Amino acid sequence: MRRRDFLGALGSVATWPALTCAQERVKRIGWISAIDLDDSQTQARAAALHRGLEKLGWIDGRNIRVELRSGSSAETLRKNIAELIALSPDVLLSSGAASFQHLLPATRTIPIVFANVADPVGAGFIDSLAQPGGNATGFLQTEYSFSGKLAELLKQIAPAVTRAAVLRDPTITASIGHFAVVQSVAPSLGLDIRVVNGREAEEFDRGITAFARSGPGGLIVLSGATASANRRRIIALAEQYKLPAVYPGRVFAGAGGLVSYGPDNLAQFEQMAIYIDRILKGAKPADLPVQAPTKYELLINLKTAKTLGLAVPPALLARADEVIE
Repeated sequence: MRRRDFLGALGSVATWPALTCAQERVKRIGWISAIDLDDSQTQARAAALHRGLEKLGWIDGRNIRVELRSGSSAETLRKNIAELIALSPDVLLSSGAASFQHLLPATRTIPIVFANVADPVGAGFIDSLAQPGGNATGFLQTEYSFSGKLAELLKQIAPAVTRAAVLRDPTITASIGHFAVVQSVAPSLGLDIRVVNGREAEEFDRGITAFARSGPGGLIVLSGATASANRRRIIALAEQYKLPAVYPGRVFAGAGGLVSYGPDNLAQFEQMAIYIDRILKGAKPADLPVQAPTKYELLINLKTAKTLGLAVPPALLARADEVIE
């Protein structure tokens, strides 16, 4: 999918006039996402980035312009990245490893700020978190230990579960590490782990259905653009087959998922504006350290718990940042 307009603070697509000032050139930002532009998650991220830019004096139509593209396939991502680079942007943005892994090889000169990339060092994207080197810096998604906490949450909210399917996108390098962590903690939790690989929605459909038909169990959904983009379908399948499921971010619980746990994603997109501002004023990405999340959120959907016949432990409810009723 292709759009030339930035999603504004209210989450709607706004047409930005190409205004210029006599005193300064309008800066151009290119942004690539693997999640559709009409998705509520993309709109919320765009609004957060917009807020951050405005706080620093970067006003739409006055001194900055953002070109946003998306694509669910590698071919579409590469095509849209080429279009963005042809616009000679001052800074490029990437939300998630699915888009970043195609963006970085496309240019080694234009500064890049990324968000939601789980292991940029392990994937070979940057040299180190403290000194990224090259032309890219940004914000980590999570550490690998995070996935172990998802497995623990599944057992806490559904103690009777002894089998769990782990949904992941195998084309994302970090998913290998996240899955390994789930496997390492599974024996101590009494969980038999199965993997459901998926790059397309149909693969998740087949995998979840096959797992559910082989016996009762639960789901652990790892982070990834495919899971986020298809969250409603995954949640519907979990409900259809009565599978307790844990998810990696608040958009899942908000869409009806049982439990979600993950970093405050929108805070990262507001913080991206700080790095954009510094780069536009002369800083080099190589000198800006990659930052880790500082706040994680636990959401519990009581309506879904009731549908599944689960009694949420009071201690877990007390820990929740938000309870959806």
